[in-house]
Amino acid sequence: QVQLVESGGGLVQAGGSLRLSCVASGTILNNNFMAWYRQAPGKQREWIATMHSGGITTYADSVKGRCPISRDNAKITVFLQMNNLKPDDTAVYSCNLQHIGVQFWGQGTQVTVSS
Repeated sequence: QVQLVESGGGLVQAGGSLRLSCVASGTILNNNFMAWYRQAPGKQREWIATMHSGGITTYADSVKGRCPISRDNAKITVFLQMNNLKPDDTAVYSCNLQHIGVQFWGQGTQVTVSS
């Protein structure tokens, strides 16, 4: 079984930065995707970034250019460096891992950006 644990959330003012981390454990195939999603109260979960174990990255337009995603494959960890945070970024940020068509989710970490 796969477990994901996110960390790094917190309270920040607009314009600040946070670095989110997600550590995966369990039986994980080398060929996998790790991604970040967020969900604000009353809204659907939104995909923001994905990085394949081979290095390919994709980003949602809402964070492209200011929230680079990176991985440490040795530790099966994915990071999201969030810069120039905005109040609209306030949400629970969750880590997702996918391999062989199966997805796993972490419990999420809260990011709150004050205006």
